[in-house]
Amino acid sequence: MPPATTNSPTKTTAAPERSLVQRMDALQRANEIRTKRAQLKRDLKAGRHSIHQLLLKPPDYVETAKVVDMLLAVPKYGRVKVDKILRSCKISPSKTVGGLSERQRNELVSLLRR
Repeated sequence: MPPATTNSPTKTTAAPERSLVQRMDALQRANEIRTKRAQLKRDLKAGRHSIHQLLLKPPDYVETAKVVDMLLAVPKYGRVKVDKILRSCKISPSKTVGGLSERQRNELVSLLRR
């Protein structure tokens, strides 16, 4: 006996088609963001930028960066310490800086200031 067929069409959503110009603009923006983030991480490592200020008032290009990556750029903060801090603040390792709630943001900054 053949398998039963359904009359409902399968829905597949594909990404919208983009022109070459649109793709190149997106690539350029992504490269600029990566460059700014790399410089910011170097500044955090050198102590020229405060992680507290970064978390309280993040620039646009940091909104989509992972909190873990920003914390790991700070001197004396390794994977184990960062994981422990995030666990105590109930923050997922995949959370972005822009995705932090006010409670999470304030709790994280107060914990880092100790």
